[in-house]
Amino acid sequence: MNIQFDFNQKTGRIKPMHGVGQPPFLGVDYSYFSYLKEAAVPFARLHDVGGAYGGGRFVDIPNIFRDFNADETDPASYDFAFTDTLVSALMEYGCPPIFRLGVTIENQCYIRAYHIHPPKDFGKWARICEHIIRHYNEGWANGFHFGIVYWEIWNEPDNGLPGENQMWTGTDEEYFALYDVTAKHLKKCFGSSIKVGGFASSGFYSIFNEPLKFGVPEKASSNELSEEMREYAKSPRAKHMLTFFFAFFDYMKQHGSPIDFFSWHSYDSVAEVEQIADFVDRCLCDFGFGHVETQLNEWNNAPKKELRGTSFASANAAAMMCAMQNKKTDILCYYDARIGQSVYGGLFNPITYEPFCTYYAFAAFGELYRLGSQAGVSGAQQGVYALAAADGGKHAALIANISEKDAVLSTNLSPAMKGFLLDQEHFLTETDQNPASFVLKQNQVILLKNF
Repeated sequence: MNIQFDFNQKTGRIKPMHGVGQPPFLGVDYSYFSYLKEAAVPFARLHDVGGAYGGGRFVDIPNIFRDFNADETDPASYDFAFTDTLVSALMEYGCPPIFRLGVTIENQCYIRAYHIHPPKDFGKWARICEHIIRHYNEGWANGFHFGIVYWEIWNEPDNGLPGENQMWTGTDEEYFALYDVTAKHLKKCFGSSIKVGGFASSGFYSIFNEPLKFGVPEKASSNELSEEMREYAKSPRAKHMLTFFFAFFDYMKQHGSPIDFFSWHSYDSVAEVEQIADFVDRCLCDFGFGHVETQLNEWNNAPKKELRGTSFASANAAAMMCAMQNKKTDILCYYDARIGQSVYGGLFNPITYEPFCTYYAFAAFGELYRLGSQAGVSGAQQGVYALAAADGGKHAALIANISEKDAVLSTNLSPAMKGFLLDQEHFLTETDQNPASFVLKQNQVILLKNF
């Protein structure tokens, strides 16, 4: 395979494809945010930090505004203590939050649901959100002037059928109304100084059940993950997610609801996520919302305990970021960067707290992100993903092989470029491979740069 790089061709900016969710901290020890800074991680989405894992202290509306009957205009009604420490630390390390206005998922809602009910008063809930924003952006209640841009209204209200939804016990229409009331109020208060969006869709897996109808390949990929998701796509739960999506935008059009960004989630393979991204963009254009930003702000294509810290995980993460750089999608946030025991926490070892190899996929992408401008690439194919960036005379390229075999590569890169190999045995370890001709093994990544 011959891959050609043109560092004189500028095709746009390197987008923030290496954001994370659930940033890595222990208690109130935020020193692990240094890893985010070293990798130039651009955003940390704050969802699921406030419940079982956060001890009921961080971010969630019920943690900040603990008595819904209290006066929402009184600073004494708010408990910002722990959330202040978290957000301040993120800003200190140069990683602003995407602030989710809502609650943490309640996976055991079948036993009892605590905070995932619709607010008793949508208008008051919107005003509570307003004062949280004023605290972090306008100094209200002894607050800050952080200029946080992204404010997301709830998370995955489509996550299940009535009676089993882990994020929302209300009806679909009740969420639509909550979004409408809140978005209109926040845009009236803050205008273009913030971006408001949602609804953090649980996913679009079911489009592959009817590929001709939705304009997608019958089978985009065939690895173990995509096969599992294909079975899940047949479930009533997955089908409901798609129905919710169409109904949400119908409601938005009818009510003139403002939206600056649309967020969605996926735990599917790279090839299928590429197809889903195209589907989402087509739909937004058809709905009349083609101008809004899109965020895949919860994704993980190796969400299994046996895949944590493997070459498969690091290569697929790198491939996802490279692939989505070339889609319309504006921001990606990997789920997640927590330090703890979870199949989703793929960046840090829960025992040693040291980074897994997958973290270094984000660090490698960060090298390109710092350079700023995307450069031209051609010739990558068959499960090999390549991306290049330049800043004046500084050049870098990232290649990930997630195909079913080793890739024999030739390039027009200078032999003087340094190569850094990434897999579960090499954490961006410098290699003596000739950049002009080399073999990249299955599930390996290489970062090549001239600086």
